[in-house]
Amino acid sequence: MSNTSNVVVFSLFGLNETTNYRTVVFSLTLLCYCVILVVNVFLILTIILDENLHEPMYIFLCGLCINGLYGTTGFYPKFLFDLLSHTHVITYVGCLLQIFTIYSSATADFTILAVMAYDRYVAICRPLEYQSFMTKHRIAMLVCLSWLIPMICQVMVVTLTSTLELCGTRIEKLYCENWSVVKLACSTTTVNNVVGLIVVSFYLGHDVFIVCSYVQLIKSSLKSKEGRRKFMQTCVPHLLCLLNVTAALLFDVMYVRYGSKSVAQRIKNFMSIQFLMIPPIINPIIYGLKLTKIRKRIISLFMMMGQKFR
Repeated sequence: MSNTSNVVVFSLFGLNETTNYRTVVFSLTLLCYCVILVVNVFLILTIILDENLHEPMYIFLCGLCINGLYGTTGFYPKFLFDLLSHTHVITYVGCLLQIFTIYSSATADFTILAVMAYDRYVAICRPLEYQSFMTKHRIAMLVCLSWLIPMICQVMVVTLTSTLELCGTRIEKLYCENWSVVKLACSTTTVNNVVGLIVVSFYLGHDVFIVCSYVQLIKSSLKSKEGRRKFMQTCVPHLLCLLNVTAALLFDVMYVRYGSKSVAQRIKNFMSIQFLMIPPIINPIIYGLKLTKIRKRIISLFMMMGQKFR
């Protein structure tokens, strides 16, 4: 850390394009953040308060929504403050904390989706063993691992970044991102590059695991009408969420490393925050509409609210 003691703050230059329409961007961002808070908190409370939803799949879904709230908290409050400010800076420690929060949440999405795929595999391919296999102890262990592994990975990444000697403070993004800080290093970053690629490959491995499990799921579900029904109700929303998270995050990771500098700043801004906007909104909506038990519970809640206001 002594090598970086001269760096006190970083300057975020991604907001320079929004000077002329800052009020509009602030209003839309605040609306987006409010929607994220409402849909995720609503789904979390629905699952917690309804004992009929205390099943492994819904518990993992609750974890996915909590993770969405955790990750967006690392971006939206600071971004909204910057939109109202004339200086867009972040402290060195704050920058590392933001990197850890945003990317531990993003990678936790992959781990949770992998756990959910495993749960669906056991439920559909080994239904007679499901109740005895998915015990409370195993569910708790899977939930803990889905958070612990991403955090360990990001602690390792951020720790390596914190040891670099930096020769600049200019970050061409709306928020702190690990590779943007690594590019400011005066010394060699080979270790950071290798570890970063290992982490990316590790989470791409999650995708491979999920795809392989779904190949088995499809084979099993085609054998019976009940299997096809379960697959359509519980697996299709899972696949949609996986594609959504993978496309958004992979594009951000690859673009920051290999993207063209000639692309307009406003386009780069949108590309860099799409995984902080789209998945946290879409995931709970997809599951809320597609999963029968949750959909029925939500409809009943709205009907009860409607009767109270009559």
